[in-house]
Amino acid sequence: MSKLFKSSNIGSMALANHFVRSATMEGMASPGGAVTLKLIETMAALAEGGVGLIITGHAYVRTDGQANPGQIGIYSDDLLDGLRKLTSSVHEKGGKIVVQLSHAGRYATEELIGQPPLVVSDFEGLAQSPRRQLTIQDIGEIVSAFADASRRARLAGFDGVQIHGAHGYLLSQFLSPAFNRRQDAYGGDAVNRARIHLEVYRAVRETVGKGYPVLIKMNSRDFVENGLELADFLRGVGPLVHEGIDAVEMSGGMQTSGKLSPSRPGISTEDKEAYFREEALAFKKQYDVPVILVGGIRSFTVAEGLIEEGTADYISMSRPFIREPGLVNRWKSGDRSRATCISDNRCFLAAREGGIYCVVDKKEKTA
Repeated sequence: MSKLFKSSNIGSMALANHFVRSATMEGMASPGGAVTLKLIETMAALAEGGVGLIITGHAYVRTDGQANPGQIGIYSDDLLDGLRKLTSSVHEKGGKIVVQLSHAGRYATEELIGQPPLVVSDFEGLAQSPRRQLTIQDIGEIVSAFADASRRARLAGFDGVQIHGAHGYLLSQFLSPAFNRRQDAYGGDAVNRARIHLEVYRAVRETVGKGYPVLIKMNSRDFVENGLELADFLRGVGPLVHEGIDAVEMSGGMQTSGKLSPSRPGISTEDKEAYFREEALAFKKQYDVPVILVGGIRSFTVAEGLIEEGTADYISMSRPFIREPGLVNRWKSGDRSRATCISDNRCFLAAREGGIYCVVDKKEKTA
């Protein structure tokens, strides 16, 4: 049997296989961030389809950190009932689910949050509309918000949490020299720029306890002018590894990275897949912690090779599971043909209009 289908553990979390559904903006929550039946059904289908670990779309830990309409919230105890129904639906199908904790920072939508977005550094050319630079007190309050959200995650029955430090959202903005020009303890070298990551991790760990899985997703490179490069990522992530982070999901790019964005278009051949492979190899040479690798993986042979060669410990996908929630079960049954996702990114436009789905698949079914 392929290693991809063998059971494994991330910390205390036992998983049926090595496949992960990477956090995907579903656009299915209520205007206040509450879980809906549509979202529950979507997550249950992934679990039924064989995905070993499901990571939710980014859940905002404070109301001023909301990026998109339809985004899941985890900022209030009032949301717990829906979150419990979500985790129960996944567990009933035999799956595991982790919630991704996030604050959008400069990518928060002013119309949704009712105030200027918070930024790591406010400087000329950052944005045309007003922004407010975070104070030291603000940073402490945001760290506490991540911890409070992790408490809710555990109460709601999530099997772990993932801290969102990628794709240009708030923690990613701290680590990126393109956006962090602070002159205090949170600016300067890579370790200082990643100080908030460590503070968030410590606060979350203190809240959820030693045995509860805490993961993080981080950019390995930003692919923007003056952005984060691999060497600084490796320096910044070091304290997290040394303090016991349970797994690192490696990604890269921002919304402004063009063709080198996190979700690159046109993944039509195997040589275009696993586009953070080299960064994962560099991480593995330096640190001994499970790597969850995302980035255009579409072929079973590529996924299996990444595990066999030790480049990654888990294979993470987003867009393929939008079109084929049962992809893992298909591959396990013996049909190893590549995922049918054509990487056109039209699914993300649908997410902003009431809920994510594969536009191509829907057209084919209704033709």
